[in-house]
Amino acid sequence: MSSTATPLPPTLDRMVQRFKKASSNKLRYEQLITLAQKLDEFPPEAKIPQNKVPGCVSQVYVIAQLDDAGEVRFEGDSDSQLTKGLVAFLIRGLNGLPPTQIAQLAPDFIEETGLQGSLTPSRANGFFNIFKTMQKKATEL
Repeated sequence: MSSTATPLPPTLDRMVQRFKKASSNKLRYEQLITLAQKLDEFPPEAKIPQNKVPGCVSQVYVIAQLDDAGEVRFEGDSDSQLTKGLVAFLIRGLNGLPPTQIAQLAPDFIEETGLQGSLTPSRANGFFNIFKTMQKKATEL
């Protein structure tokens, strides 16, 4: 059960449940690495300051655009595989949602995944910064 102000969208909820079921931090890390490896290639020309996520130790980039149905489509990249996995987690969970729904989400769903306790404080902070950047980009569309 999520403690967020609004219920989690189905895709994000499935991602949360998948990580929640992992029996160890090692398995969660492996899931993040797998997600990172499946992430689409990020356009090199999009690695510009406006797309950089502030407050991350790693180099993290995120872009967003609206598709024809008015739903947000994110792309992202990082120079760290674990951070790239966090980006991929959020992309999978948030892609296809309208900007208003993304704006209403609270980041506390990360606690349900079990990742919070296994991430270093800087990575946990990075996850929050990535999420907030994605929210900001969605609301600007």
